[in-house]
Amino acid sequence: MLVLAIDTATPAVTTGLVHLDTDGAPGTLAQQITVDPRAHGELLTPHIKATLAEADTELGQLDAIVVGAGPGPFTGLRVGMVTAAALGHALGCPVHPVATLDAIAHDVFAAAPAEPLLVATDARRREIYWARYDETGARVDGPHVERPADVTARGLEVERAAGHGAELYADVLGLHLIPPPFPSPEGLVGVAADALRSGAEPAPLTPLYLRRPDAVEPGARKRVTQP
Repeated sequence: MLVLAIDTATPAVTTGLVHLDTDGAPGTLAQQITVDPRAHGELLTPHIKATLAEADTELGQLDAIVVGAGPGPFTGLRVGMVTAAALGHALGCPVHPVATLDAIAHDVFAAAPAEPLLVATDARRREIYWARYDETGARVDGPHVERPADVTARGLEVERAAGHGAELYADVLGLHLIPPPFPSPEGLVGVAADALRSGAEPAPLTPLYLRRPDAVEPGARKRVTQP
């Protein structure tokens, strides 16, 4: 099975072509990753094209698409999700959304299992998106968006953390940092591997913003009383 992985929920613009067997771990055939929080819209499509070209693969050969559904900032996250939805519709292939934090956790537990973990990405505004995972890699709390100090005050009983947000606020969180800072194509596909192999219906493509958008509809005009 050939799966295109996409994520724009972090400052990294991530694409990858991943081969998924009936069993075993996913394997990346080609990938393009650029860390630039202002270039998701500009770089995503060229990254997809370059990834497929590197693997000598056409869009029509894809069996499925996996896309990071956040949590993430509104502008960046919607670029990846809209692109994945459009490609899936055009190609007639399923599009599976996965939590970006889960993809980072998947990479961690594939390399270093058996200890609880905090995963945090940058939510801007001096906040982080975070989730907590038990020693089996199962998510047991989150995702949330909070200030790092408020996360620490919860007393989460973890000693290690991964993700760009954990790096940015390492002094506040006080946890042992481990890679990766951003999700990999293998991590994204790994989260959805069971659903992909079984042919399960994808979950709805619902982005995890965790915040209301800054832009709001203007309210009714105030009445002006004439003197």
